[in-house]
Amino acid sequence: MEDVVQLFDKVDQNREAMVDTWKLLVDRDCGSENKAGVDGVGRDVKDFLEKCGFKVWFHEYEKAGNMLVAEYGDASKPFIVLTGHMDTVFGDGTAAARPFTIKDGKVTGPGVLDMKGGVTILLYAVRFLLEAGYNRYRIKIILAGDEEVAHGNSTASADYEKEAKGAVMGFNLETGFVDNSVVIERKGVAQYLFEVDGVGAHAGNNPEDGRSAVEELAHKILDIQAETDWQEGTTVNCGVIAGGTVANAVPEHAWVKVDVRFKTTAGMERIEKAFQTIAKKQYVESTTTCCKKLVVFPPMERLESSEKLFERAEAIAEKYGFPKAKAIAVGGGSDSAHLTACGIPTLCALGVRGQFNHTEREWAEEESLFERTKLLMALLSEL
Repeated sequence: MEDVVQLFDKVDQNREAMVDTWKLLVDRDCGSENKAGVDGVGRDVKDFLEKCGFKVWFHEYEKAGNMLVAEYGDASKPFIVLTGHMDTVFGDGTAAARPFTIKDGKVTGPGVLDMKGGVTILLYAVRFLLEAGYNRYRIKIILAGDEEVAHGNSTASADYEKEAKGAVMGFNLETGFVDNSVVIERKGVAQYLFEVDGVGAHAGNNPEDGRSAVEELAHKILDIQAETDWQEGTTVNCGVIAGGTVANAVPEHAWVKVDVRFKTTAGMERIEKAFQTIAKKQYVESTTTCCKKLVVFPPMERLESSEKLFERAEAIAEKYGFPKAKAIAVGGGSDSAHLTACGIPTLCALGVRGQFNHTEREWAEEESLFERTKLLMALLSEL
């Protein structure tokens, strides 16, 4: 295989093509609810990888974007996993309203940071490696189509672990950080829906006959929020609420959507019990409350093997003059959780650097596309 520094030259010689691919991936509506859009991204990625010699297949889902799996190399060799996701959080029409744009080295557009830049890095790193005769490991690529909604409408979580099991290392090209941090631990994510039914009545003619669902929910929101335990590493956020229909009616229905972040399984089990207790409790007579678990995304556990992998990776990065990194734990979930659940040492957040993902202010650093591609190639060549 070619020398690693010669591989870096391939990146410099193909900068325009890499940016064109990044743009192609961004300028298509592919929010998690847009199955057609996500599957379109999957077809583009499939075409790219098949030209590199990969065998590509999909796990297909009725109500979610399909999961792409690709494999290259000698089946007798140990394999590594390169992973990420193809969906974004943005609705239809966003790509046309905020298309891929580069200005003063900053790239904007829906999903440019989370995580179309990372997908582009992945694609070109494997292309350049294989063109140079890479055969150190068998490579398996897993790209989910519904990561942003925690695989709530598919069996992707189970399918992911089946595909990844047995890998010797994992690398997730998720959103990179401006300070060059690499993630080796993430909190788990769960979402719940509390729905309250009361008794409607006219607020002027017979308010005494009503039983306010909003009033009941107001009490319970305070109880729900109180389940945050900073020491345990579990946080609770009542993020979206609604109730009632008009101001002159006692509200008959109300609901709140709750986000939970948890560091440990024990913390999640505590929350589950507490939420059911809160749902059963009654503040306003004749109201009833139902608590539904919508999605659960497991934590990316901190493995000793991941810490050692980071140390080895940092030594390689230093050898080739890449910016110094640090290993961190964060609160946002990712599919890296499924890798560590299988005991696979994993480095996450190796994608393009930037800020404000999931918002209109999302931006990525153009130069980091090329730097991180070089870094990934160096890691795969020497780890």
